[in-house]
Formats: sequence, C-alpha cells, structure tokens
Amino acid sequence: MAELRPLPFGVLVERVFRELESRGSIFDLRKKSFFTNPEGLDLSVRFHGMRASTPYGPASGPQTQMAQNLVLAFLGGARIMELKTVQILDQLEIPRPCIDAPNLGFNVEWSQELRVEESLHEYVKGAMLIEMLIRSGKLGLRAADVDVIYDMSIGYDLKGIKSPSVQGFIAGMRDASELIERFRAEIPERYAALREIDFPTEISRSITISTFHGCPPDEVESIARYLLEEVGTHTIIKFNPTQLGPDRLRGILAERMGYPYHVPDKAFDDDMPLERGVGICERLHALASKRGLGFGAKFTNTLIVENASDFLPKSEAVIYLSGRPLHALSATLYDEYRQRFGGRLQYSFSAGIEAANFPASVALGLVPITVCTDLLKKGGYARGTKYLAGLAKEMKRLGATTIEDYIVAVRDERLAARGASSASSEAVAVRASSEATRGASAQTGGPSPVVAAMCENSAHYVATLFADRFYHRDELPKAPPKPGTRLEIFDCLTCDICIPVCPNQANFSYDLDRGSVPIRHYVYRAGLWQSEENGAVAVNKRHQIANFADFCNECGNCDVFCPDLGGPYVLKPRFFSSLEQWRQFSGHDGIYLADDGTHHRVYGRFEGREVFLEVDVAESGESTALPEALPVGRYRYGEVEVRLDPPRLLGDAPEGTTIDGTYIVLLDLLRRGVLFGAPVSYPALLARLSA
Repeated sequence: MAELRPLPFGVLVERVFRELESRGSIFDLRKKSFFTNPEGLDLSVRFHGMRASTPYGPASGPQTQMAQNLVLAFLGGARIMELKTVQILDQLEIPRPCIDAPNLGFNVEWSQELRVEESLHEYVKGAMLIEMLIRSGKLGLRAADVDVIYDMSIGYDLKGIKSPSVQGFIAGMRDASELIERFRAEIPERYAALREIDFPTEISRSITISTFHGCPPDEVESIARYLLEEVGTHTIIKFNPTQLGPDRLRGILAERMGYPYHVPDKAFDDDMPLERGVGICERLHALASKRGLGFGAKFTNTLIVENASDFLPKSEAVIYLSGRPLHALSATLYDEYRQRFGGRLQYSFSAGIEAANFPASVALGLVPITVCTDLLKKGGYARGTKYLAGLAKEMKRLGATTIEDYIVAVRDERLAARGASSASSEAVAVRASSEATRGASAQTGGPSPVVAAMCENSAHYVATLFADRFYHRDELPKAPPKPGTRLEIFDCLTCDICIPVCPNQANFSYDLDRGSVPIRHYVYRAGLWQSEENGAVAVNKRHQIANFADFCNECGNCDVFCPDLGGPYVLKPRFFSSLEQWRQFSGHDGIYLADDGTHHRVYGRFEGREVFLEVDVAESGESTALPEALPVGRYRYGEVEVRLDPPRLLGDAPEGTTIDGTYIVLLDLLRRGVLFGAPVSYPALLARLSA
C-alpha cells in the first residue's frame, strides 16, 4: 500500500500526550532529543519580517507533508517549516521505491502524495498539535524559543495555481478558523482543557514557488507576480542549479568534486539561465517593495541526473540528486545572486545541509536553512538538535549571543586571523557593490554592517569551498553495510534504525516475551479434529519491529538503512488502521486489530491467505507472555471456522479438511505484542478506539 492515509485529529492528540506521559517520547522521539536551547542564546531570525526562533527547518519534501512530520521537526528545533509542495495534480502514480539516500540523496518524488484538501488538513493539524504542546507546558520551552513560521510551497504552473482546489488551499492556510473549530471538537475529553487554546487562525502568509524543471521563465515570473499582486503573500522563487550553465556545473560536479553523474543537455536547454533569473528578481523585488511584501530566492531545487541507481526503478530515465554535491553547486549559485543583490533579497537555502556545515551556513545570512537528505539518515528528526547545538557552540566560542552578532563575529575572526591588510582585498571586492552594504538585511532586519559581513562571509565560503575535501566524492561516508541476513516476521538485529529514518513514523516497535510456541496442524477425520505438532514459532528477542500501513508510502528509505535484506516495510508485520482499509488493499499482506474490551479480533493476510482470530480476553490473558496453549475463541481459516477450546478445536468440516495452525500462533503473538507491548502505537490506540 503506497497511499498515505491521514488519521483523525483526536487519534493524533491521544498518541502525542499518552506517549509523552507514559514513555517520555513523542512519535518515538525521546525527550533527550528534544530541542531546549540550554545555553539560552537568541537563535532567532527574521523571515519576511516575521520572527522565527531558529533559522532551521525541514525542507519541502517527505518530512513536511503530514501532521506528525511537523511535530517531529518542531521537537528537533525546526522553527521554519517549508511545507511540501501542493499542486492541482494530486493523484499521481509515483514509482516505488522513490528514495535512495545512503550518503548522497536520490529520489523520484514530485509533489504532495495527499489530495490537496488532505494537505491543508494535515498542515492545520500539525500547527494545532505544536500549539497544544507549547501551551501545555510539557516541553519546558522558553517563550522566546517557540515562534514558528509555516511557509507554503505551491506549483507548478499559473493555471494550476489558479484552480479552485489550490486557491482553496491557499485560502485555508490564510484563514483556518473553520478547520480549527472542526478539529478543536475532536480533542478527546481527557484533554478537554486544551480545547480552550486560542489557536492562531492564519497558518501561513508566505509562499515558495516550486516550479518543475524546465518551467519557462515567463511562467515563473507570472506566478510570482500573481502571488504578489493578487494573493498578497510574501514570495520566494526556488531556482535550479542548472542556472550555472553546463560547462561550469559539470566542471564543479565532475572535475572539482569527482562525481560521475551525468546531467542531460536537456536540463540546461529547458531551465532558466542565470541572467534571466537575475532580471526576474530585479523586477519582482521592486514590485514586492512597492506592496510592502517580502521577496526572495531559494537555492536550490534538486539536480537532474541520469538514473544510475541500483535501487530506484529503472523505468525512470532521470532522477534527482541532493546532498553534498548539491550543496557546493547551490552555494556557488547563491553567491552569484548575493554579489548582485547584497542584502536586498530573502535568501532561502536547502542543499546538502548537515551538522558539519550548518553553523557556517548560518554565517552566510541564509534564512531559512532547510534540510531533507540528512534527516533521512540514522536518527532522523533527532539530527536537528545537533545542527543547533553546533551553532550554539560556535556562537559561544565567538562570544556571540544573537545570530547577527555571530555573522559579524565569523567575519571578524577570519579577518583577524589573516591580518587586516591581507584580508582587505576580500572585503573591498565585496563592498564594491553599494547595493551589498546599503540598507537592512531582508533576513535579519539588521543594519548594513551585518549585511556587509554576510556578503564577505559568502564570498569567502564559496572561494574556499572546493579546497575542503568534505565535499569530494572520495570523502563521502560509506553506504550502510548489509551482511546478507534476511528479515523475517519476528526478530532481526533490532537496531531500531528503521524507526527514525522513516519520515512519516510508519515503523514502530513492540515487546514480546522470548520463547517458542509449538505449531500444530489439524485434520478433520470422523467428526473430530486431530492434530500433530509441526515445528514452532520462535521469538528470540523481546524487542520487535512492525509497520503501520497508513503512514507507509513504500519510499524504501528504511530498506536502505536496514542491515538486513528485504526491507522492514515489506517483510515486517503491516498493520492497517481499519477493517475497511485492510479489505480495500487486499493485494497487500497485513493485520487489522480490534478490541471491544471483551474480545480481540485479529484479521490477517499472509501471502494472500486470509485468516481471522477472535480471542476471549477474560479466558486468554492480557500480557506479552508467550502462551502455553491456544487462546480461547474462534478461528477462521479460508472457508472453515472453528471454536478454539484448548487444547481442542470444535466445529464441523468436510472430511479431510486441514487447518494450518501456524497462523493461529502468529495472530495471537502479534495481538499480544502490539496491544500489550506497544499500547500507544497507532494499531493499539485504534483497536481500542474502534470499540
């Protein structure tokens, strides 16, 4: 099942607060990974004049399309959420798997995987959950550290943007009062006090334009002009790295960094050239200024390369590259614009950001600095706290207490180290452009000395970038090893890597006692069920892994990082949110659980075979302990249904009918593990809420 299925708001509220109270985590992210700003530094920045408590956020992509994505990003310190692109074509068939990011990033994704209306709902839900966590006081955050900005991303042409569905999306993000009241009513009774929160009704007032590779320059300008003139939103255009031109880009990619990936000629033929982009920014900046709105540029979109991946579908002739090489290309293109515009534009950046280069990127005056590829790696959203911890460490070292102070301090330290005279040529070259040092920065609202420092830091950064072997192919981390063992329904290395690397938090863990349970096969003869033992189901580790189907889009990222073969999203038990979903996706193996307090009902599908187990709870116990006998209840195997009355099976069947008891054991163990070994998991919560 590759379709994402959002959950009701009330279920998300239950999950967030029950898990926080019982386990000290939220969506499996432990409190130790929550951002808290222990140094008390002012990490705030200005985005189109609006305050955000940090410059970091998730990029428009797999980490920003569902409500839980936004909550997890916030917990990791993100304060500018670049929401996943919404467009009129919202029923796309996306090849699977679609992400391959072992060290670099490759993908075949496009825009949102939800319907337009679903995207609106998810963004409002996410913003409300974050507000509820802030107002509850359970995170212990200072008031200065909770300012969040949500930036819309829309595409891909003006006609689509003017369509009723996308217009409705924008209107709903500008005024979400109706949806907020609907979701407010869904807050469970046990959290009724949170219904009284005065939720902000304007979720977003800014838009980043995501144009497809090859979008005509006139179309790009028309979209931005429309947003500024008629919609009245702050606007950013996302540019493509191909603006560098074929010779320069290929020279950087292959000759200076050693990457073998080929960018097709068509990518350059179709995309906007640099000077055309500069001209568009000149005109639109002037228009935005007249209307009292912010305008800027984002660096950059991914880079089109020919598909040489062994993991992504061969049906795709081209794929999209991100990570370290994109960082170098995007920084180079950004510097071209900085030289021309100085501090006049809002500069957004998303390309190969990780903990090692985040502090230096902040010193360039980039806002926001958003991340995608690095968040797909081990640790997932928890990596965000490391970006901000590294920034805080550098700020303390330089004696800076604000981002503006830090930008200037980085420049001053460099000049002092080199000696003012030897460094003067760098400063003079940048300051030669009067536009670079005049007026306030679009990023920080700071005075011209800060703008000058941004420009000087940028010039130095790009000038020295390729001397840093960090960006060369031979310095890339090795891809995760795979020893050759294959995943099975129970047991694996249980390293838990697959849980945080899933952007949607689809993989989860549950506990089950160790041991083995005998399997019996049954044959109906002469009016009785006769049985014989035929092996056993072994559980060798208490900690087990499963998958929640509704949040799994089969992107493949957990498979990339799993040490075992086969993919957790494929071979681990897949749980559906409802019986309707389980039946609808009959081509997928999986489980559905229901709990009415007296009976547990478990619907299962294994290699296409459908089975059903109903357990009498009072007679069968409620624990993760492995059973010594069959549960009391009833069991359906194909067309045959029997009563389980341990150790017997009761019920009539045609002579010679056989029943494979393997599935009785599997269903019973999964029931025990999830309901009692993962009580705040989605399947367990939904099983009880369905009663």
